[in-house]
Amino acid sequence: MIKTKTPLLKGKDIFIILFIISLGLGLSYYVVNYPQDRIVERFISYERILRAVREHIYIVVVSSLLSIFTAVPLGLLLTRPRFKKFGDRILGIVNIGQTIPSLAIVALFVGLLGIGARTAILALWIYSLLPILRNTMVGILNLDQAVLEAARGIGMKPRRILTKVEVPLALPIIVAGIRTAVTINIGTAILAAFVGGGGLGDLIISGNNINRWQIRILGASLPAMMAIVADTVFSAIEEKTII
Repeated sequence: MIKTKTPLLKGKDIFIILFIISLGLGLSYYVVNYPQDRIVERFISYERILRAVREHIYIVVVSSLLSIFTAVPLGLLLTRPRFKKFGDRILGIVNIGQTIPSLAIVALFVGLLGIGARTAILALWIYSLLPILRNTMVGILNLDQAVLEAARGIGMKPRRILTKVEVPLALPIIVAGIRTAVTINIGTAILAAFVGGGGLGDLIISGNNINRWQIRILGASLPAMMAIVADTVFSAIEEKTII
């Protein structure tokens, strides 16, 4: 009997994504083609919106990938018997980055690295480590010990148990942490505009500077829509990883 692969995105997920994208395109069309005055007409364009979206996505993707490739291996390492004693200490240190206001972290990195997208990316990397690290450790440490004992009983080595048993069983929780981190990054990436990093925060700052509500609404709405789309996709991935 041949198993058919189920699609990653269900019908409702595809509908939500297409609906949100349509809203974003419609709002952009409205602001560009029906500006409230000449100032908005001269300021906003499809090219400027596309550039801001592209910069925003770049900052979010790079910072999120850095967090994943840092926090997941570190979380797995801290669940190994030799390193378990360091787990709470490392979580406490990483938690400091989460408790400090995001704008303060961005400002701190400006002093170290100067202005630009690189500063925003590194700040967001630190700010989004905790959800992934915590979920990786929780997912591994809360596994049913009977399953692990059964794996040892059939002669599986520790490395194989980790890759073939522990990680697959903990994957839904790990993906949930990544989902949280990416969603946080999409919203926090607005702050990149304060350090010359670009992104959709530029529209919000510009809208405030020239006191034009259309530009402010556009700059605030597009990241929110991006966050909904990302959350929908990662929710589907999380559901797909459940064994």
